[in-house]
Amino acid sequence: MSERDRDNKGGKGDRESRPRRDGGDSRPKQKIGKISAGGKQYIDYKETESLRRLTGANGKISSRKRTGANALEQRMVALAVKRARYMALVPYQTSAS
Repeated sequence: MSERDRDNKGGKGDRESRPRRDGGDSRPKQKIGKISAGGKQYIDYKETESLRRLTGANGKISSRKRTGANALEQRMVALAVKRARYMALVPYQTSAS
């Protein structure tokens, strides 16, 4: 066994000096939400058609993964849907026939 092998045995070795595989920057990519990409800064509870797109068939608010919204937009969506439900613009639950 050479001297170098004994020094690196069980340790991290040269990991710190190696270049990163992904290109370098450790920050995650900035994601642009579908809602903000359309130019909207506020989700209005009176726009029932856009709220129906953001809810499922049973009236459940869709997840961020499904809608493509970021955290701030998802909170605005939830608030707008809840306000529209309270004002009876959007049903709480669709009737099961």
